[in-house]
Amino acid sequence: MEGKITVSSREFQRMRVFREVAEKRMTLVVAAALIGTSYRQAKRLKARFARADVKGLIHGNRGRTPANTLREATRTRVIELHTQQYADTNDTHFTELLREREGIALGRETVRKILRSAGRPPKRRRRPPKHRSRRQRKERMGQMIQWDGSPHPWFGSRHPPCCLLAAVDDATTTLLAALFTTAESSEGYLRLLESILRKHGIPMAIYHDQHSSLVRIDSHWSLQEQIQGRQFPTHVGRVLEELGIESIPATSPQAKGRIERTFGTLQDRLMPELRLAKISNIPAANAWLESVFIPRYNVRFALTPQESDSAFVRISQEEIHHRVAFAYEAVIGNDNTVRLGGIAIDIPPGPARRSYAKANVLVRQHLDGAWTVFLGPKQIATHGPTPFREPIRSWKSRNNRNEHSTRRVFQVYIASKPALPSKGTFSLGR
Repeated sequence: MEGKITVSSREFQRMRVFREVAEKRMTLVVAAALIGTSYRQAKRLKARFARADVKGLIHGNRGRTPANTLREATRTRVIELHTQQYADTNDTHFTELLREREGIALGRETVRKILRSAGRPPKRRRRPPKHRSRRQRKERMGQMIQWDGSPHPWFGSRHPPCCLLAAVDDATTTLLAALFTTAESSEGYLRLLESILRKHGIPMAIYHDQHSSLVRIDSHWSLQEQIQGRQFPTHVGRVLEELGIESIPATSPQAKGRIERTFGTLQDRLMPELRLAKISNIPAANAWLESVFIPRYNVRFALTPQESDSAFVRISQEEIHHRVAFAYEAVIGNDNTVRLGGIAIDIPPGPARRSYAKANVLVRQHLDGAWTVFLGPKQIATHGPTPFREPIRSWKSRNNRNEHSTRRVFQVYIASKPALPSKGTFSLGR
């Protein structure tokens, strides 16, 4: 459509930040820290934004291959050498050995980045002493939210424990959304995110713990992950990245003290109120939370932010349905079906091609259980709703015939691997 600009999620985030700076609601020092650049680079970006608005934030080298790009064959060779021959060397020593013995001339910092991105830890870790200080609240709603899960016998000791997922706004301690689930899971966090997006919009950042549904906590790297230099994110992490939401993992419970204190308050108040309302099952409790408890809780505990404007960005229901979903990369079989998670999705013939065999596709299972299949930006198939299967990575062991040989461990993710964040774009009206 004429008059629209297509930007990436990263550029979308920078646009929001520099609009805050332009309207004098955020200092340039804070903006630089938020977008992860130096103060001088932030000044350059601010000037470009002032001259050309959103276009000034689009990099001029987009689509070009950098002249100094390290070849993937060299990267793979460095990882292989460190794994097989030089595993006991530190980064500096390994760099010297590469130059002297293997004829690979790289800088120490380049070698360090290759090894860390492949999950190869340093020979010795140097940890500074811990120091904690109180962090000031954000100035506006939507600049940061905190979410977490609390397993607890919420319906009393006579009922099995369940998990309460909740999200609070950092600036006001407003309870943005909450829901009961059987366990802390990817599906639960996606449903919590869907509720936040539906009622409030897209926040700028989410502060959370290092639960396996939110961040990768394993040290396993597949060959493709080593080549790409990054681990595949969790499903929740991928959705946050696609929406341009900064994901901030906390390193201690004290770091996310506001959501922790909120759960303390909820355990004091929610359990008696559930008993008084004679609610002892999850569906009834979730309906009561949204219609009764959350509005009353916010009247009692929500604070007034320093600035009245909200940083939440509205998003359509169609976009929420499309993006807040599980996503998998798959290959269409010779029989024009995608087999994933115990189901077979038939791919009908297209207008321009009769067969999609061997095509790489993106398969999404939406929160209503329905499936869609995309070839690039085009939807080519659908499937009716099926029950969710929690896509937690499971480790399997395979013993070789020699009982004294090392046990080989490999990783399974349903019948496919999770997708990387989509390179989809936002259309911004001007």
